[in-house]
Amino acid sequence: MPTLAGQVIIITGASSGIGEATARRLVRAAAKVVITARRPDRLEALARELDPTGEKILSVAGDVTSDTDRRKLVAATLAKFGRIDALVNNAGYGTRGPVEMAPVDLIRKNYETNVFSLIALTQLVLPGMRERGSGCIVNIGSVAGKIARPLSSIYDSTKHALEALTDGLRGELKPFGVRVTLIRPGFIVTEFVEAADKVSAAVVENAGAYAPFYKGYQTNTTTMRRIAGVPDDIARLVEKALTSDNPAPRYNGPFHAKIFLLLKWLLPDRLLAFVVRLRK
Repeated sequence: MPTLAGQVIIITGASSGIGEATARRLVRAAAKVVITARRPDRLEALARELDPTGEKILSVAGDVTSDTDRRKLVAATLAKFGRIDALVNNAGYGTRGPVEMAPVDLIRKNYETNVFSLIALTQLVLPGMRERGSGCIVNIGSVAGKIARPLSSIYDSTKHALEALTDGLRGELKPFGVRVTLIRPGFIVTEFVEAADKVSAAVVENAGAYAPFYKGYQTNTTTMRRIAGVPDDIARLVEKALTSDNPAPRYNGPFHAKIFLLLKWLLPDRLLAFVVRLRK
């Protein structure tokens, strides 16, 4: 079983939520952690808190959608630590609203962050892993990637894309000793909902005929908060994947996520659609 001690691990979207919790957990496990996000003040504060000496943590502020910033992240990691043992692709955000009303540019931006930038950063770290014959890619997906919801079609489809991407990449990299896995969080209490509200405000405010259904969406969100998990629930799964010689193709958590995915497997599509439908 691999040990995390001394392993060099990049975590994207690490200034809050799941990314921050993962950084905390991996630093405790003696890994050398590289954290990146767009908010330098929060990144630097987290880095100072976790390792005031700066010997085992590196903060590299940047936007994963920028090719320049992605290359800067990889170059800074190699300059400080000499290699990259694992990449945790956590950066992402949600767009909500009816597909009919969402500007295509808004949809493209969501895909750029959640899918295309993830691919591009993975491409940058893979040559070194493949040449060494070891490494691990952990993609943070979502239960929503398997159970799409009305008014969340855009975000959910980005996470559905990660299902196929992760499976295909796993097969491509297995001959080279590089492990690939997908983590599927359920509802986790983070800044995610507030960020989605902000980026989707214009679409929600101009929902037209779909406006009456937002009450049902908000009711569902409130209900989910009652059973929500915390970021460390997912950070624990990331650590489990990183310390496995042969990680599971997918890890689901917390408990309610496992129940929902079981229902997805058991129930006919029409009945599942009834369960997740919105009400006026």
